[in-house]
Amino acid sequence: MLGELSDRDRAILTLEAAWPRHSGMKEETIRTQLGMSPARYYQLLARLIETEEALAFDPLLVRRLRRLRDARGRQRSARLRGFVG
Repeated sequence: MLGELSDRDRAILTLEAAWPRHSGMKEETIRTQLGMSPARYYQLLARLIETEEALAFDPLLVRRLRRLRDARGRQRSARLRGFVG
């Protein structure tokens, strides 16, 4: 059985769905609405998108964020292979 998302987790996912791009204004909104630093927000978001609860809450958002994360990881690996290889 799935656990429930906390209010903070739902607020993070809701903000990310409404404002998917990084910007100075988004960072200020994170500080004022959620009371945390942008760095902490992105740490929590990264952990959150790994959960089944987040996937159940907003499957389109979570799948999109996972795809973006995976693509960045592949790009990073390709760059590293270019330096090592």
